[in-house]
Amino acid sequence: MTTEKKGCLAFAVCGSFCTLEDALGAAQALTAQGWTLLPVMSFAAQQDTRFGTGESWRQRLQAVTGQPVLDTLQAVEPLGPRRLAQALVVAPCTGATLARLAAGLSDTPVTLAAKSLLRVGSPVVLAVSTNDGLGASGENMARLCQRKHYYFVPYGQDDPFAKPQSLKADLALLPAAVDAALRGEQLQPVLLGQRNAKSQE
Repeated sequence: MTTEKKGCLAFAVCGSFCTLEDALGAAQALTAQGWTLLPVMSFAAQQDTRFGTGESWRQRLQAVTGQPVLDTLQAVEPLGPRRLAQALVVAPCTGATLARLAAGLSDTPVTLAAKSLLRVGSPVVLAVSTNDGLGASGENMARLCQRKHYYFVPYGQDDPFAKPQSLKADLALLPAAVDAALRGEQLQPVLLGQRNAKSQE
């Protein structure tokens, strides 16, 4: 059975290294639905950490998407003007990236990719993963919620007791969030209690 082609998305990863494995799974889910993904890596995501080397993450992202990683400002700038992607997905979207986006900065491959898509009215879908979502990052999330063409993958506390300020998107809801964003709609962004993907159906 052949999967119907849905179009092309830019798929960006940032430096929330403990979330990158889940992000790759989300990328695979999108490709299984027929999306072509153009992978983008932030400068931070290219660093070596205890979760793996930047090069290994690059190779795995390229293997999932079948496309070379875009990791420079020059590489991502044409995404919007040349209509190379219908939307940008940022998964994971860290607190640092939220702060840059809220401030209107475009000094990394991910934030310039966002600017490139926004300038032509295409959606930017953010899957937050931040340890201070109920702290400093909360203000930036609220600011972005009020701006046109920004959408959030539904999120909640991933560990209310050990990490009470932490928020993390439910990446199982990423495909539905993308489809909604392309219609100009926001799924209910805040997950309450133990709600999961089935609660959004």
